[in-house]
Amino acid sequence: MAEPTCGRARIAVLISGSGTNMAALLYASRQGAPFEIVLVASNDPHAGGLSLAEAEGIPTFSLSHKGMQRAEHDAAMDAAIRKSGAEYVALAGYMRVLSDEMVQRWEGRMLNIHPSLLPKYKGLDPHARALEAGDEVAGASVHLVTTELDGGEVLGRAEVAIMGGDTPETLALRVKIAEHQLYPQVLGAYVSRGSDPDYLLGRLRELALALPEAEEQASHGSPAFKIAGKSGKFFAHFADRHHGAEQIAVLAKTSGQDELADLVERDPGVFFRPAYYHASGWVGITLNRPDCDWDQVQHWLERSWRSVAPKRLTKLRDAADEF
Repeated sequence: MAEPTCGRARIAVLISGSGTNMAALLYASRQGAPFEIVLVASNDPHAGGLSLAEAEGIPTFSLSHKGMQRAEHDAAMDAAIRKSGAEYVALAGYMRVLSDEMVQRWEGRMLNIHPSLLPKYKGLDPHARALEAGDEVAGASVHLVTTELDGGEVLGRAEVAIMGGDTPETLALRVKIAEHQLYPQVLGAYVSRGSDPDYLLGRLRELALALPEAEEQASHGSPAFKIAGKSGKFFAHFADRHHGAEQIAVLAKTSGQDELADLVERDPGVFFRPAYYHASGWVGITLNRPDCDWDQVQHWLERSWRSVAPKRLTKLRDAADEF
């Protein structure tokens, strides 16, 4: 069994056949990609990709779906995935439609690769359909898995030119090459987004600017959010590893030093005393951590906003929240 590598996302890959996309992910993981494969699982005990995974020292699991209810089979696959310690699931030629319950359990943490430029040609025979439509390009897409078949958010695409005389088979061969380049790149970017300052700032900005009359304005050279207008006060600051800290964080206002001390003592993995700002009762809320709770971040943003917003805005907010 391969030893896990600290700091990289743990991936379970589900396959039904030869596992070429699984192999692309595996070898990318050994060339510096920010993830590692901790399990290869299949609904076909004879899938060729299982032998490759075993030869490469990757744990495997297989269970035929024949004669089993979909929910029962999904539950067994889910148990094996969780036992492996996987944080994400990558479908790579897994030819079973998953139950809604299975998809919902892994919401936001299950990806799939599909051989078309989604949203075009969801489902089967995408190459033949692209040729019949007279398209000039085909390609592949990586998307989040939702209960809608091939309908989740598209995270990345790769275009492949359609050549004169192409058949579905010849086109499929070139698209497969593109898939092998695309999947590791998109998966790597997705699982490492939690340590990407641009991604974290983007999510924070979306939440902060949704608050009434909030605007963004730089403070001491860093992004920050305040009530609009010359006299508007700041309610949040974005801190990207300021003053040598490890955290990428949002700074929010507390009620004072007692609450600040209590938060840091109670949950030091989330809360910390930010340099300089803590003297005024601001708390740091770490964003670059596994499973960052964005509902919690939203709660602190709104609470901090309320502490500086004029009463006319808080009254409007309270009225809106009643509906």
